[in-house]
Amino acid sequence: MDNTIEKKFRTPIIIVSILIPIVVAILFSVKLKDFGINVEPLSFLPPIYASINGITAILLILAVRAIKNGNRSLHEKLMTSAIACSVIFLVMYVAYHMTSESTKFGDINHNGLVDANELAAVGFTRLIYFFILLTHIALSVIIIPLVLFTYVRALSKQFDRHKKLARITFPLWLYVAVTGVIVYLMISPYYAN
Repeated sequence: MDNTIEKKFRTPIIIVSILIPIVVAILFSVKLKDFGINVEPLSFLPPIYASINGITAILLILAVRAIKNGNRSLHEKLMTSAIACSVIFLVMYVAYHMTSESTKFGDINHNGLVDANELAAVGFTRLIYFFILLTHIALSVIIIPLVLFTYVRALSKQFDRHKKLARITFPLWLYVAVTGVIVYLMISPYYAN
């Protein structure tokens, strides 16, 4: 199969895969109020974007079932929807963090600090949370080029190469989507009301 489409998109995919994590990291540290923009914290967003992660996981599972059942058209629609959900998640995630202070795991009294008593109260759960969070973040960076190259291989009808890469992309993307929900469920008790 002709892989000129993949070659055409290789450089843009690499650039996007580098730029997205950098831009997100920069925007994560930017607070709109520091620029005199008075915006209410978008504190309603975390359960919404966590739900979008859950929807993404369901779409991924349904897409794999669709292709295993030979329904390529449904598979394409579900995968495109999963990518759209991931983009929507990212926009909401950045918007939340640009308008709200970061929540600290274990901050029971919502003062922005986790003292010795709060650490003792959450115990080992804090380490589990950080392990899940760090693997979620690391894989969310790695998954960007994998998803894009997998998608481009399908668009260019390189189905053997698409399938080979999808076997790596699918479980990692599913892990990122599912752990996004888990991270939200674990941190949600510490959101300030």
